[in-house]
Amino acid sequence: MPTDTTYSDLASKVLFEDNHLLIVNKQPSEIVQGDKTGDTPLSEKYKYFLQQKYDKPGNIFLGVVHRIDRPTSGVVIFAKTSKALGRLNRMLQEHRITKYYWAVVARGMEPAQATLEHYMVRNPQKNKSYAFPDFRKNAKIARMQYQTLGHSDRYSLLQVRLLTGRHHQVRSQLSATGNPIKGDIKYGFHTTNSDASIHLHARKVIFDHPVKNTEVNITAPVPDDKLWKHFERHFG
Repeated sequence: MPTDTTYSDLASKVLFEDNHLLIVNKQPSEIVQGDKTGDTPLSEKYKYFLQQKYDKPGNIFLGVVHRIDRPTSGVVIFAKTSKALGRLNRMLQEHRITKYYWAVVARGMEPAQATLEHYMVRNPQKNKSYAFPDFRKNAKIARMQYQTLGHSDRYSLLQVRLLTGRHHQVRSQLSATGNPIKGDIKYGFHTTNSDASIHLHARKVIFDHPVKNTEVNITAPVPDDKLWKHFERHFG
């Protein structure tokens, strides 16, 4: 049983649940799957949640459909059945799950909306990806659309739609334009956020339900942060 969270905490972050899906709002610093830190991942926390909610003994199936980076917040999809997991994995590969992110940057983007295309090379040793304007050896094409939603006194809010799914794609591509995400010192922002988060939030997912003939359209509230709340209040 996770010791660093409670059933009510977990329940408060659930955005959608049925017999096949569990969609939750990940907070900054949480991990989706286990890693070398040994911290309890969301996948294990929500197995505990389902055990408690339905009073189920024994093992719980909860498949990880996709991950988002530790300092990032927002929508994470889990599959409660193997049928749903297999179909969702195929939908991801075929780009049939639409993902929108919100990103906060220090300068306005010019033009205010466009499609970015780069060639990305991943360095596993540094856990970092590099975006280049032209082809490099072992590079993969990365595409995303962005739209400027609004501004505060010091920052701009972008909405990003991923067209491909590369490692650290939003972080790397925005950095390559000279606009790293607020708090993301790994990709060139000048200072960290006090809680080690970055201002990147998986805001919305839209996809056809893997089992039912319905659309799933989920929006995740932003973290409890003054700047995020300002943008959500004015541009959400």
